[in-house]
Amino acid sequence: MIKTQVSLSDATSPMPLKAGLRSRRSRSRLGLSLFWRTFFLLALLLVGSILAWLQTLRALEFEPRAIQTAQQIASLVNLSRAALIHADAINRVSLIKTMTEQEDVRIVPREPTDTFEPFDTDALGRQISLELESRLGPGTVVANSVNQKEGLWVGFTIDGDGYWMQTDRARFSRTAGRTWLIWLITAAALSLAGAAQIARLINRPLKQLSFAASRVRDGDFEASTLDETVATSEIRAVNIGFNRMTQKLAKIEQDRAIMLAGISHDLRTPLARLRLETELSVNDVTARADMVSDIAQLDAIIGKFLDYARPDHVSLETVALREVIDACLHGLRNRTDMQVNLDLADSLLVLADAVELGRVITNLLENAGRYGKSVDTGMAVIDIAAKTRGKWVLLRVRDHGLGVSEEQLSNLTTPFYRGEAARTAANGAGLGLAIVERTIVRMGGTFALSNASSRGLVANIKLQSAPPA
Repeated sequence: MIKTQVSLSDATSPMPLKAGLRSRRSRSRLGLSLFWRTFFLLALLLVGSILAWLQTLRALEFEPRAIQTAQQIASLVNLSRAALIHADAINRVSLIKTMTEQEDVRIVPREPTDTFEPFDTDALGRQISLELESRLGPGTVVANSVNQKEGLWVGFTIDGDGYWMQTDRARFSRTAGRTWLIWLITAAALSLAGAAQIARLINRPLKQLSFAASRVRDGDFEASTLDETVATSEIRAVNIGFNRMTQKLAKIEQDRAIMLAGISHDLRTPLARLRLETELSVNDVTARADMVSDIAQLDAIIGKFLDYARPDHVSLETVALREVIDACLHGLRNRTDMQVNLDLADSLLVLADAVELGRVITNLLENAGRYGKSVDTGMAVIDIAAKTRGKWVLLRVRDHGLGVSEEQLSNLTTPFYRGEAARTAANGAGLGLAIVERTIVRMGGTFALSNASSRGLVANIKLQSAPPA
């Protein structure tokens, strides 16, 4: 009989799964999605276009505007200077008053103690200052404020005397350049929004195709139908071709399942008759036992084919993990060459199909009992431990046999693959571990094999944890 030992302490936690490592490596290699690549390329093109427009604006707007503004200011200064030069002292006072009242142009003497803020605080101001200096001569000063009084101030000389001419800066507005800049910013924002819409429009059918392909990979052929009435002819042709491909794959999968089920069913009937005839007709007890054993093995292999050909869709429900394992151990209670040590709480709940999970546990126990016997005692000691980690339940099934080489670990779940002779003492179809992996993946979990540090093969299973009722 199987000796079951239950310990309350938490044994060693399940080893990290290779699938998790592979997923982390794949995530580290992930790049940008097609949407962001398309958006960034379009945005780069638009930004380049905007920069080219800015340079064009600078050539067509900023420099001509600076020259025009400098010409207006220089003309005003020259007219004011000429009027003051040719007016006598009495008329000069009247002229200055008239210019102040009617033209908003103020002429004041320039004192050595005057303080002023330079006008050339930006590119346009510097350009205007240079133009005025070239037109009015050296010593010309353009300022934003003089003695804390703001305005457009121009310093000039008349017969060696210095004067300030003050006028309103609004006479020489820079709003046109700012208006151009506002329009450019608005156009850039609208262009980027349009680029996002274009990228989304391009990415949408590819995203739908990617989703449909993932559903086909999972075996859901009905949910992977793409729209065959889209306006774009190229996308419509791709969708039609993809739908026809999925229909053909669904037909092939259906035919495969029917063929395997039919073969298995048709073979089991003559096998049952052959077993009955063998038990009745063969007198030699040893020969009869061997023949019955061979027939039972053929029947088990056919059962494996049926398990492997099962549909990919399973209905998940809340399952008590301890109850499923106890049921599997009850079926092996007459085995005298196995000892199972359990270390898991009764309250562990998982989302699974109880029947399918029972098949998984049974397959692992049979595999460990067959190939995991100790070299010293000939007894297969199997440790089963489970614990909750976040939203998952980690289940670990370990034997204390010789294990397998690292090169063969990745191949043990390949259908019809058989390991080295140390783990093939009995004949089989090579489907047991492939069925286990296929079933666990169907239930939304992961399965991986590894060698224990102190000899033996370890099966690591990751199942979805079910919330308590």
